[in-house]
Amino acid sequence: MEREMKGFELQDEVDAVYTEDARHRVSVTRRQTLDMLAAGGLAAALKPLLGNFMSAAHAADDDVVRIGYLPITDATALLVAHGMGYFKDEGLEAEKPTLIRGWSPLVESFAAGKVNLVHFLKPIPVWMRYNNNFPVKIMAWAHTNGSGVVVGKDTDIHSFKDLGGKQIAVPFWYSMHNIVLQYGLRKSGIKAVIKPQSEKLAADECNLQVMAPPDMPAALAAKKIHGYIVAEPFNAMGEIKVHARMLRFTGDIWKNHPCCVVCMHEEVTKKKAAWTQKVMNAIVRAEIYSSKNKKEVAKLLSRDGKGYLPMPAPVVERAMTYYDESVYGKTGAIEHPEWHNGRIDFQPWPYPSATKLIVESMNETVVGGDTTFLKKLDPEFVAKDLVNYEYVRNAMNKYPEWKDDPSVNPKDPFNRTEVLSL
Repeated sequence: MEREMKGFELQDEVDAVYTEDARHRVSVTRRQTLDMLAAGGLAAALKPLLGNFMSAAHAADDDVVRIGYLPITDATALLVAHGMGYFKDEGLEAEKPTLIRGWSPLVESFAAGKVNLVHFLKPIPVWMRYNNNFPVKIMAWAHTNGSGVVVGKDTDIHSFKDLGGKQIAVPFWYSMHNIVLQYGLRKSGIKAVIKPQSEKLAADECNLQVMAPPDMPAALAAKKIHGYIVAEPFNAMGEIKVHARMLRFTGDIWKNHPCCVVCMHEEVTKKKAAWTQKVMNAIVRAEIYSSKNKKEVAKLLSRDGKGYLPMPAPVVERAMTYYDESVYGKTGAIEHPEWHNGRIDFQPWPYPSATKLIVESMNETVVGGDTTFLKKLDPEFVAKDLVNYEYVRNAMNKYPEWKDDPSVNPKDPFNRTEVLSL
């Protein structure tokens, strides 16, 4: 009973910060979104939404930048471009970004033309374009790394091998989190399964369930799950609020992996080339600033700054800056200090090698729902068709400081070999 009360108290605290500035929210509750996703995975939840709005998804007639985002650090580039006035410097009018609570309503808003600049988990546009024929384009990476696996402080989990027989939450079936988690499980001889929580697990089975990120710290506090994998700042919040233990940073498993990407409607990129270029100039400039000024950016994003993220500055700052190898190296959360990662890094180039690996990995990842469309995808084709490289490259040539980010090899900045190592 005590642990459940602790969970409820923490959930109340989380929910409280998500009630601020409701005028700029899409009306959808945390529970509604979670129920839709749990019922059939991301695709099943979003398919009706896309079906309703496919015919309405046309480029906006005006030139106002309308940003839709989830309150996670993955949205940093979009929010910094607005907060630092970079859109204005490009001669663009930009509305206050719209905070949206879940992935399904964000896709709905984008498909309906209510917002024209968003960040999506990279597998989402793969599904949108090739399962639903929606003309979404990846325009840039929003960041690299920025996620982790945390476990309860009282659990006996100290490696991926210890996840056998455990309950782990993931934010969505079609997510980088699920891909990286299951890579680690396979390498450790553990099978990812999707079963009712009441069903007994074999010693080599790890049971996965979809859970909305704001629910995760409270569920861990109440010991309803043994751990979770998610984007920041919910790992940092778990560490601070419930003394969760960081099991592993995802960027320490897949070196400088993408997670969220900047997306636009393909029609916009064709009809409004000059406008699109200005938007991408602002985004690239924002990523450069974010890479070089993480502490200041954390304050700007937090509720103690401009309030884009409804979290206090100390939580957001930890989520963006705290990557102490002397501390996390002892616990095993960092196994590859030679990679010189940050907890989250920012560079915009959408490496084709990573897109190919994602398409291949999605076919190996256990998810809920139908994945038939994935088997027909050619990774090489997707890397060329899904991503627009022109505008971001022009912006990167204008602002070459992007090469200073630690996730970039300055000797060969536009190419890389994907590195995965548990």
